[in-house]
Amino acid sequence: MAKRDLTNIYLTFFAIFLSSNLDADNNHSMVGYWLTSQSIVLVSKCENELCATIEHIFVDEGIDQKSILDNNNKDKSLRERMLVGINLIDGFKYIDGAKKLSGGRIYDPGRGRTFKSNIYLLQNGNLKIEGCLMRMCGHEEWKPITVKFNDDGTKKVELKENL
Repeated sequence: MAKRDLTNIYLTFFAIFLSSNLDADNNHSMVGYWLTSQSIVLVSKCENELCATIEHIFVDEGIDQKSILDNNNKDKSLRERMLVGINLIDGFKYIDGAKKLSGGRIYDPGRGRTFKSNIYLLQNGNLKIEGCLMRMCGHEEWKPITVKFNDDGTKKVELKENL
């Protein structure tokens, strides 16, 4: 009798373990807020594609982030636009639950150039953004964050725990 109870406990524990891992895996998505090296980006579904909008730029105290313009853009007509609010990626078809997307492009405001790109949702929960030019690729890992909106309009940002 005790052996059967022990087996049931192991089976119950195993079922709980499996379901919690599935739930954790389902919570990881390319869609959400991400901390980059210089900004906070919101990745979302825009029609049938993925888009990545700059929500906040990290600037020195006293500088208005909305005063940061797209000065380096190769297209001179776009150099007067604010960086906050621009979409950094295009050409990535939205696929729910995707772990890798390729065939799109990413805009690098620092260089003012657009590169062929791939996006990977890593096992640790980070988003690897890869930009390529003539078979040479560089990448940056974006960290998942939670953004909470307070009643007074301010935001609280927290890093999500990696797996």
